[in-house]
Amino acid sequence: MPNSRGPQIPVVVLAGFLGSGKTTLLNHLLHRSGGSRIGAVVNDFGSIEIDAMAVAGALGDSTVSLGNGCLCCAVDASELDTYLAKLAAPGAGIDVIVIEASGLAEPQELVRMVLASEQPEIMYGGLVEVVDAAEFDDTRARHPEIDRHLALADLVVVNKLDRAPDADRVLGLVHELTEGAVLPATYGRVDPEFLFDCRPGEERVGQLTFDDLHGHDDGSAHLHSGYDTLSFVSDTPLDPRALMGFLDDRPEGLYRIKGYVDFGAHDPANRYAVHAVGRFLRFRPEPWPSGAEHLTQLVLIGTGIDADALGKELDACRGAAADDEQAMWGVLRYVPGSEEEPGTP
Repeated sequence: MPNSRGPQIPVVVLAGFLGSGKTTLLNHLLHRSGGSRIGAVVNDFGSIEIDAMAVAGALGDSTVSLGNGCLCCAVDASELDTYLAKLAAPGAGIDVIVIEASGLAEPQELVRMVLASEQPEIMYGGLVEVVDAAEFDDTRARHPEIDRHLALADLVVVNKLDRAPDADRVLGLVHELTEGAVLPATYGRVDPEFLFDCRPGEERVGQLTFDDLHGHDDGSAHLHSGYDTLSFVSDTPLDPRALMGFLDDRPEGLYRIKGYVDFGAHDPANRYAVHAVGRFLRFRPEPWPSGAEHLTQLVLIGTGIDADALGKELDACRGAAADDEQAMWGVLRYVPGSEEEPGTP
């Protein structure tokens, strides 16, 4: 079995061409992060506006610590590992790192750099590609490489749908170009739970804008209202093969899966933390907390999903055959650094 690791900080790569709305989306995540501290790494020199405060790069050691609990760095991609080390340091108290790529950056290269990082405190958290629905055809004409970027993405945020006269056509085309999940959005408003865990009940009102505090007629102040959530708990261990079959066939509208899995006799010492964003999937073994009941606890978040049907599919994953020595191979493919890892996704 792979060695157990301590908690790792997910690193999410946020990509998209100029004008797609990456910075707007990042600002929204910063406002709606709950009690979570976000380390924001900006790949090109510039600024991130947080309410009335602009945070410019290249100040001192290029790290700015804000009163609202967010850290922002302006860095060149070649310095990425150095800044990941700074943000992952225990004293920084960071819960998630979001890398906002330059509008002309190659997302595959940034993903490769994160995966190649020598920082044991971090884990790759997925590639999120933002596209401008209103300008999608023109963007493809100017940057045909966007098709390749979409093919790599784990989650595609189709932004500015309110400005697109043919929004349904654009959404359909994006679905054809990516194997990742496709999330419609306006003004970069994406529920942060789709990307990382938010600490419950710790929303810092001081981060919110005037409009956020007074709500919107479109319901954006209640981000969960348009989404379906399924909570699954089992005191019976899950069959690794059956669970991987479920995960391989999960529906397009299932944006996020998080929680812990008990594989019973296949690894009685560890529970497996699961983190999925769109098509991205990672497992991480960690020792059972002392005295904790051995349970599988999963939360699934999406839109247009059949929660009852998904619950029945997960029910069918109960029961692990202890004599199946190869059952865990599918899971171990998604455990970074596993000595028994037969391949990578």
